[in-house]
Amino acid sequence: MLTVHAADAVYGGPADGVPEGADAVAVDGATVVAVGAYAELTAARPAARVRRWSGLITPGLLNAAAPALLEAAYHPDPREAGELGTEPLTGAALAALGMDDARWGASARRGLQRMLRHGTTAVSGPFTRPAVRTAVARSGLRPHAPARSAGPALLDPLAALAEPDGPAALFASALTVGGPADLAVFGVPDLAALRTEGAGSCVATVLGGRLVFRRG
Repeated sequence: MLTVHAADAVYGGPADGVPEGADAVAVDGATVVAVGAYAELTAARPAARVRRWSGLITPGLLNAAAPALLEAAYHPDPREAGELGTEPLTGAALAALGMDDARWGASARRGLQRMLRHGTTAVSGPFTRPAVRTAVARSGLRPHAPARSAGPALLDPLAALAEPDGPAALFASALTVGGPADLAVFGVPDLAALRTEGAGSCVATVLGGRLVFRRG
């Protein structure tokens, strides 16, 4: 479906070729077909569905620490919150759970959903646990070459980013015409504010043109 995503601003990635004043992205199916001013994009596509957001549209984020998050941490089921809490369990707490393949797979699915809520659309591997590999493949999240430095295992890729890596390490790809419609929308005005507020400010994630997360 042809959709125009409109926000306050658009950032295209490290090699940002987005036109000045751009505040909208048009996607057709799984592909970006235009980036520019909302008025121009909608005038040229009067039949397009419009999704309006408040904040900044960027390419989807890359979580380079996904193997550690999914294969060395347990993401509790909400029904276990009273006993285990809500944060990922590692170390001795993880070892005490007596994990099996089914539990690893369920944990990975919950972990992947948490990544989507942080604007992540791609993950670096490799993944060695079969149940985790299956969960990643079924999630639709894009595979990405291992990063030079994965950094700490955090759901927020911005918080894990080492300063020397710079913004290039944040995004799985640039936001370009003809590229994948993998977008994140954050409730911030610009990239500087995003670095300050973190990926927890994500209000929507679009993966392959599909809205896979929307903050209520």
